[in-house]
Amino acid sequence: MNRSKPITGELLALKNEIEGYAIEYGLDFFPQVFEVCDYDTINILAAQGGFPSRYPHWKFGMDYDQLSKGYAYGLQKIYEMVINTDPCYAYLLQANNWVDQKIVMAHVYGHNDFFKNNAWFSNTNRKMMDVMANHGTKIRRYMERYGQDAVESFIDKVLSLENLLDINELFETTSLKRRREEQVVQQRAENEDDGYLIDDRSQALKSFMRTKARLNKKEEAKREDDEDMVVAEKPLTHKTKDVLGYLIQHAPIEEWQADIIGILREEAYYFLPQRMTKIMNEGWASYWHSTIMTQKALDASEIVDFADKHAGVMAMSRQNINPYKVGIELMRDIEYRWNRGMFGKEYNECSNMAEKLRWDTKLGKGKEKIFEVRKSHNDISFIDEFLTPDFCERQQLFTYKYNPRTGRFEIDSKDFQAIKQKLLSQLTNFGQPIIEVEDGNYMNRKELLLSHVHYGVDLDVGFANETLRNLYAIWRRPVNLKTKYEDKDVIFHFDGKEFKPQH
Repeated sequence: MNRSKPITGELLALKNEIEGYAIEYGLDFFPQVFEVCDYDTINILAAQGGFPSRYPHWKFGMDYDQLSKGYAYGLQKIYEMVINTDPCYAYLLQANNWVDQKIVMAHVYGHNDFFKNNAWFSNTNRKMMDVMANHGTKIRRYMERYGQDAVESFIDKVLSLENLLDINELFETTSLKRRREEQVVQQRAENEDDGYLIDDRSQALKSFMRTKARLNKKEEAKREDDEDMVVAEKPLTHKTKDVLGYLIQHAPIEEWQADIIGILREEAYYFLPQRMTKIMNEGWASYWHSTIMTQKALDASEIVDFADKHAGVMAMSRQNINPYKVGIELMRDIEYRWNRGMFGKEYNECSNMAEKLRWDTKLGKGKEKIFEVRKSHNDISFIDEFLTPDFCERQQLFTYKYNPRTGRFEIDSKDFQAIKQKLLSQLTNFGQPIIEVEDGNYMNRKELLLSHVHYGVDLDVGFANETLRNLYAIWRRPVNLKTKYEDKDVIFHFDGKEFKPQH
């Protein structure tokens, strides 16, 4: 139940004021809707990814419990929540003081501008409020029909694979979308008995999954007739990082299971751009809340309060990078360098450090450049292109490692390349292994073969074991994972009973 309510009175007047400043600075955003709620409601929303209505699952309850305890014990507080939709919804915590509300509103307009204009969000479905609610309705109906335990257990298995995605799917071609929409028209009558409204994109995916599910049923029946002699009816050998999409097409699963994979896959791709741009997105929003507050919105009596809150948000730890801090400082650094012309061949080849420090061509392109950067980059390209040795030195960015003798994290390296490489390795696929389907008919036995794209870090065998077990439950035949482990080529194999390496 959504217990938030639209803002009125002074908050509405403040919203109009902050929005005017955002427009004045050139931000371009979706219509903005603010609602206010208590801490319990905002914890519910945060646990559900910001959406009031989701499918029922224990992980949402677990996340809510963790957030509630964190708030009750004073360990954490959610000041706001903003959702990538059109119109853009944001939730304000009722207990925030006046300065907090100002900061949050200015921060939200930065996020809204980023959602609308960053290329990685260009194909995002902006009606996900409705889509998420419809997904919840569908899964509840499946639970009523097939049993809550069976459906929830299947969701558990699919969720363990939801990070096995292909970022290229974010730029699905218009022609492919059109073909999927044509599928909707062809199967509209067949789907009318479902009794719930979903958008064309989701409907097209559903129609696609229905067709594949029927093929899978026929294939499964044939397998049962001749289990000892299985031959692929069509090529299953093509590489793809979209593991969930591959399972929809080729796994011998029931129609409802294919539909659930499609639902969770669609939601995973919706959240993917936000995961890929965490540093940039938070940096951009922080840059604008800082700019709007210090130059426009703050009263003299609020400066100390703002400085205290802003400093708390920007605090860095030795264990993890703070995306707010790294993002805002990189944005400011880019603005400073492009204002002074501190880039390009001539600047880079200058060997006089005193001259480089004084360098100023009065170019004045800083604001233009950061708007350009916000439009086209993700975190990896952002760090790769704009992180500099001077920046790392000024911000005191080092690599740390834990010293068991002293029981403390200590500086491991101040080398720029080591710092940059560690940052990039943490950002590449969010620090998780890159896995792709290599063959769906491995050894001509319809076994599934996955391959691990190895970048110098071995797989965690425990996680690999659990992943293969969940894949087996969906594929229903042995599954294999090819990787390099302890400098040796190895294939981990799970046949439904035993997990073992095959060298």
